[in-house]
Amino acid sequence: MRILICTTQVPFVRGGTETLTEGLCTALRTAGHAAEVVALPFQWSPRANILRGALAWRLLDLEAVDGVPIDMVIATKFPSYAVRHPRKVVWLVHQHRQAYDWYGTALSDWGAQADDQAARARLMRLDRRTLGEAQGLYAISRNVANRLRQYNGLQATTLYPPSHLAPLLHTGPYGDYLLSAARLDRAKRIDLLLYALAQADSSLHVIISGDGPERRQLEALAQQLGLRERVHFAGYVNDQELVELYAGCRGVFYAPVDEDYGLATVEAFAAAKPVLTTTDAGGVLEFVVDGVSGLVVAPAARVLANSIASLTAERATALGHNNPQRVATLSWERVLAALLN
Repeated sequence: MRILICTTQVPFVRGGTETLTEGLCTALRTAGHAAEVVALPFQWSPRANILRGALAWRLLDLEAVDGVPIDMVIATKFPSYAVRHPRKVVWLVHQHRQAYDWYGTALSDWGAQADDQAARARLMRLDRRTLGEAQGLYAISRNVANRLRQYNGLQATTLYPPSHLAPLLHTGPYGDYLLSAARLDRAKRIDLLLYALAQADSSLHVIISGDGPERRQLEALAQQLGLRERVHFAGYVNDQELVELYAGCRGVFYAPVDEDYGLATVEAFAAAKPVLTTTDAGGVLEFVVDGVSGLVVAPAARVLANSIASLTAERATALGHNNPQRVATLSWERVLAALLN
């Protein structure tokens, strides 16, 4: 089949969605299909640009390219699922969260302007209509599917994506550091890890892999808390370097605010490492069970500090050794079987 994967690209920003779409494209090609990624840039400010972005997808004609029919489109995140096609399948990464579950919170600028409530209602109607057109509606986690049901009254089937690192990940020693592998933005709550580390009665140090808009603030916070010798900001690392960081860590910290899914969780599990997370981390909790595959605590620095202090190498081994089995069924073959049928 000839298949187009539709996605939204914020220029100069790379994250989980880009990894997912590239992995899906590779899997489709490996399975013998002709697949390409179609990405349009997304701007969310001013507000009018959000609906213009959806309109741009709506106006695209993707039923044929150069006179040859396109058999299917697979849309991922807002607003790519506004695209029209007689065989449209959606594998939903997330909607525009600033207008949904983050509305009126510190993570969103929605809720402060006079017409935000009306704009939010228009956006929800748009989503109900364009997502409701899909012949197949899937979500990357139960958390994403639950939001869709709560806000739009639509039912989606959960379809977990695998990590592109899966064939490379392996376990190693339960070393003397915690790993954070996440984009450095406010929602990932790397600051919570730093505050906790400053209070933890532990010799563990932290390696922070990734980059993002909060890096300077986080580096300044680490210095302010006296953690300069205990925290290393590694920035962007390549796949092989990241695999080795997973292999050698004591455990992985991953505690975003109500995360959609979180590839760091399944990557940590594949490396037989426990995950330290919080009770409000969303999709992460579909994998991490407190005291079984990781540690789940309230999102408070003092409580997290106690968990860090309790994570001896022996305990990390006991929590992590069965984790590879817990993600063993995640595969591109399973994803394609669902999306293509």
